[in-house]
Amino acid sequence: MSAGGFCRLPTGSVVVALNLPRPTAQGDGCVRVLVHARNRARALTRLRNLGMRAVYLRGNAEPPTPDEITAVLHHPDGLIWRTAPAPDNAVVIPGPELPQELWHPIRALLRRPAASA
Repeated sequence: MSAGGFCRLPTGSVVVALNLPRPTAQGDGCVRVLVHARNRARALTRLRNLGMRAVYLRGNAEPPTPDEITAVLHHPDGLIWRTAPAPDNAVVIPGPELPQELWHPIRALLRRPAASA
């Protein structure tokens, strides 16, 4: 199940944030997806229409941060993602700190790699 949450804005619209699984070369990873919509149901419908059929929001355990809200409100599509940060109980290997990843449009996540002939 994906973790996530929402935040209602003064205009009445909502920003929904979800951590969704994404398989990677190193194992399983997660992405943080942000959606700006008129209400929670419409936000989840936007994701389902993109092919993410099993997306549900249960509770409000990880609502979007103010920085995430600002990022999604300033994006023309209102639908962005980036690699989710490691959970608090994850084992972190000491080393140089990685720079903060920028937000990507949802098209970059859904893009399929070209098949090699």
